[in-house]
Amino acid sequence: MSEYNGARSQGMHVVHDGPPEAPPLVLIHGSGMSGASWNPLVPALAGHHHVIRVDLPGCGRSPASPSYAVPDQADRVAAVLDDLGVRSVVALGHSSGGYIVTALAERRPDLVHSLALVSTGPSPDALLPQPALLRALLAPPLGPLLWARRSDAMIRRGINVTCARPVDVPDELVSDVRHLTYRTLRSVLRAYDAYIEERNVPERLAALDVAVLVVFGGGDPRWEPSSAHRYDAVPKARVELLPGVGHVPMLEAPEATSRLLLGFTAAAAGTPPATPTA
Repeated sequence: MSEYNGARSQGMHVVHDGPPEAPPLVLIHGSGMSGASWNPLVPALAGHHHVIRVDLPGCGRSPASPSYAVPDQADRVAAVLDDLGVRSVVALGHSSGGYIVTALAERRPDLVHSLALVSTGPSPDALLPQPALLRALLAPPLGPLLWARRSDAMIRRGINVTCARPVDVPDELVSDVRHLTYRTLRSVLRAYDAYIEERNVPERLAALDVAVLVVFGGGDPRWEPSSAHRYDAVPKARVELLPGVGHVPMLEAPEATSRLLLGFTAAAAGTPPATPTA
């Protein structure tokens, strides 16, 4: 049903699923996560697409980088796609991965056909007070100490506090998150904050001639769910809210999320809506 293999390209770990000749779909994970965060969606997406998952620098199985600036990371993703001979791609980002795919479209409009953003906060003022466990893990003085002592159970709990209901976290994702250093995470978060402080995401997208799907959980504890409608200002954007879902729809509602994504990619390609095959 899907074909799995991993390799390095531009110094980053890249995984391919689905037929190589199918329309390409690149998946970019959020802060502190990895390509494994998409695992529950891959069987359905790979039934219709050549799915390309990239572990961003310092995350998952990709080594650290001198720069985590969003434009630099977008350029590295573009170089991966160029190496693969991809000419036109649908780019999908989860959470802060949405900033990377937005920057990819800004810098390479020739490459990005359309964009899908899942749980991508539109601007700094939409950020909610974070769950207590995340505050402890992500900020000094406790952050560095707790990070070095994380157990698998703590990693799973850290992901679950961003969800509206308990989820099973893939073992591969837990292993990948364990590889992330505290120093790298702090550098990544500063880079992402700088990107949306410079200019918010809806403004950036409004300047592009690209179709956009925005998916938000109605119970997202990280970003104000109603802020999803700030994307209504983007001319070619469609906003979808998933009731009872938190910040990680891929783990919380994989079937509903797959259906929305496949419907969007089919509409962007001008083909009949695809039905998830798994």
